Amino acid sequence: MKTKHLAAAAGGVSMAVAAVFALTPKEPATRAPVAASFQPPEYPELPQIDATPTMDVAASRLESWPDMKPPVVPALATVDDPLPAIDPPLKTWSREIESGETLDAVLAEAGLDAADRAEIALALGAEFDLRRLRPGHSIALTRTPDGRPLRITLAVDDGVRVEAVFGQSLATRVVTPEPDTVTIAGKTIIESSIAAALDDANLPARFAVDLAQMLSGTVDFRRELSGGETLRLLWREKRLDDQRIGQPDLAFAALEMGETLYEVVWPDDSSGRATIYVDGELLRVFAQPVEGARLSSVFGRRKHPIYGNVRMHTGVDFAAARGTPVHATAPGRISYVGWRGGYGRVVEITHGSDTVTRYTHLSSVTDDLSTGQRIKAGEVIGRVGSSGTATGPNMHYEVLVDGRPTDPLADDRLAEITGDKSADTAAQERLTVARAQLEEHLSERVTDRL
Repeated sequence: MKTKHLAAAAGGVSMAVAAVFALTPKEPATRAPVAASFQPPEYPELPQIDATPTMDVAASRLESWPDMKPPVVPALATVDDPLPAIDPPLKTWSREIESGETLDAVLAEAGLDAADRAEIALALGAEFDLRRLRPGHSIALTRTPDGRPLRITLAVDDGVRVEAVFGQSLATRVVTPEPDTVTIAGKTIIESSIAAALDDANLPARFAVDLAQMLSGTVDFRRELSGGETLRLLWREKRLDDQRIGQPDLAFAALEMGETLYEVVWPDDSSGRATIYVDGELLRVFAQPVEGARLSSVFGRRKHPIYGNVRMHTGVDFAAARGTPVHATAPGRISYVGWRGGYGRVVEITHGSDTVTRYTHLSSVTDDLSTGQRIKAGEVIGRVGSSGTATGPNMHYEVLVDGRPTDPLADDRLAEITGDKSADTAAQERLTVARAQLEEHLSERVTDRL
């Protein structure tokens, strides 16, 4: 069967070839037409090259090869002593005191044992009353890698820090920053009360108390304020890193009530005299017994800060740091030096036949101060303290006339006793300077807002 198929295929091929040849003309076609139809294209002549360039190999060779030496390998330095060991990093821990916490509880949380806690408490307690710890104070502890305390810092008020450093012996110190003093001015309109006006203008609220204390014997704010009065203030602040330290202190106040202008110039660290003016005329000069102090309580009935009942406050209180000098407010003669019950350590000075000034709660009196000794106005007689019944360092000051207490801020007897005619001229100079400073700082405040 395979043979038959191959034969058939061969026959078919033969027939196809025969058919092709049958269609081909028997006489060949002429060559001329063919040659014309396949004429090759004309190409442009190539440029003639006269001679092939040659390179002088001998001339291109370097006359001499550079002397190639092996690189110098620096010798490694040898050190006889071994490298110092790197101490592991110290451990630090810190957090703020929370309400009701004690120092011992906070240190226990830090992981210190009872002996270390007791030693730290003794060191810090020597510089700061630990009973005054309150929320906002903070503790920072630095320890060695094995957990032993190395340094502890207690940060309290106004940027003050108490530091204890452990070593061969425990050393403790108090770090007090040096704040900057800035002067600021403000203005407000009184609609209902001085306190509300200060609050609306974002001015320190405690200035309402300062004004009431200084003008209490001159202006009746409850009856005379009707609304629309203008109050302008100039004060000083201590700042540390743009944060206010302590309380601001008024330097000057101008209160326009109807057609009357009341002005008060508070003393700076050098003058020592608070001065009240009405329509530019000197009304009263009050010589402060403690320079730069804050008037914390005035003459009159009040709730006693310790006993809690309402009773007569027979003088004025000046809050100041312990040890601040206390000055005699007028010339006179020492009539008593000693201890008087709740007044604590006291100095009394007699001025003429009917007036006595009393300085109380003193921490100490001037050496050799004795009864009968003559004293000049402004002379230092003692130091601010908290002896007797007192809530903290302050100086309670009284003026007694014929044995009866009078308001030291309203009584003019001491000014008459001083009899210094030059005081009037100095008072007018203080007013002029205060007015100029107020206008300057008010202008600066307006410029800053633009």
